[in-house]
Amino acid sequence: MGSKIKVVLTQDVANLGTAGEIREVSGGYGRNYLIPRGMAVLATRGQIRQAEERLAAQRRREEATRRDAQAIAARLHGQTLRFTARVGELDRLYGSITSSDIAGKIGEILGVEFDRRKIQLEEPIKRIGIYPVTIRLMTGVEAVINVVVEGEEGAIQLPPDPETV
Repeated sequence: MGSKIKVVLTQDVANLGTAGEIREVSGGYGRNYLIPRGMAVLATRGQIRQAEERLAAQRRREEATRRDAQAIAARLHGQTLRFTARVGELDRLYGSITSSDIAGKIGEILGVEFDRRKIQLEEPIKRIGIYPVTIRLMTGVEAVINVVVEGEEGAIQLPPDPETV
């Protein structure tokens, strides 16, 4: 049987691991493939310590990102966004309300540009009404907002918002 060696991956390798991980691989695979192609380095004590420090720093960054996303989710959850549009027959809109439109309104609320790809909208909204829309900020962090689409004449009548009264 071949000998095993420990390597620290310097980049993501399919079916093996991601950059910074320490893996045990067969000696030939490590010496003849991974190391010459710059995909890994031999795992010395110093390399292992550096890899652990990088992983710890990455975890801290991910935790900070998660806290920020949770704060944004708390701020957005339950918000109501109102859109006014021209309406034709059967309460159909001329045009539609898209995730880009919703992202623009969210950006106004947050004061920063918002990525439309985080808005889970199956298809553009083409009728007046109230639509719950999920905002997926990151894995496991979501907020649900209400999108209210009204006709220019105010075709949909909602009860007054308790916050504005």
